[in-house]
Amino acid sequence: MASEKENQILKTIREKSNLKQNVFSNTYQVFNDLKTVLSEMETDYNQKLKTDVLKPPFKYQNISDFQCELKVAGDILVFQMHSNIFEFDRDHGVWKISYIKNDSMASYSGIINIYNFLADSFKYNRINDLGYLVGRIFINKDFHYFVEGKRQMGFLYNDFGNDIINKEGLKTIVDTAIAYSLDFDLLVPPYENMKVITVEQIEMKRQNSHIQTGKRLGFGFRSDDVYGEENNPVYTGG
Repeated sequence: MASEKENQILKTIREKSNLKQNVFSNTYQVFNDLKTVLSEMETDYNQKLKTDVLKPPFKYQNISDFQCELKVAGDILVFQMHSNIFEFDRDHGVWKISYIKNDSMASYSGIINIYNFLADSFKYNRINDLGYLVGRIFINKDFHYFVEGKRQMGFLYNDFGNDIINKEGLKTIVDTAIAYSLDFDLLVPPYENMKVITVEQIEMKRQNSHIQTGKRLGFGFRSDDVYGEENNPVYTGG
């Protein structure tokens, strides 16, 4: 006969295993919808710009099951789905939402990260160049979602208790990420950081660019409600 502790272990595994598989499946479905949206955006934007630019500025590329990217002129947005499911720290603002208070299992979420890089960083294999997290999408068992981003006024969230992710919402998120990324230009590196260089560095630069380059970005997503300050999700396993 199983002990009380064994029963607790079995109960937890049964509940969380099914829950996390459900959340993973939802997130993976949304990520595939996102790939479709990005491909459609490539065609649509290039068509609208064909008389204004010499080369099509948008290019979508599927990298793997969990990563894809959209080149936009001199920028690349990298979309990466994490293969694990996360729980939020107990101090996170989502716990103040009645939706989560009434169903703690609704807080378990998959994550799709959106990073911004310079296109030349990949073109010239500048492996030391910097990329920036523009935003991240959280998706739960009910296909409810919110987008987390950092602005000067703090962290902003969508209506996690009511918003259900769809292709229209995904396009809005991508358009916001594109507009925000394009609004930031390269800053000239400080002179003091560049005035001395070694022979080794210049030789390496002949073969490949090793001077670190990146844009200064923050988060730039608008939303409906403010629930709290920044807290990173806590990984709870598989």
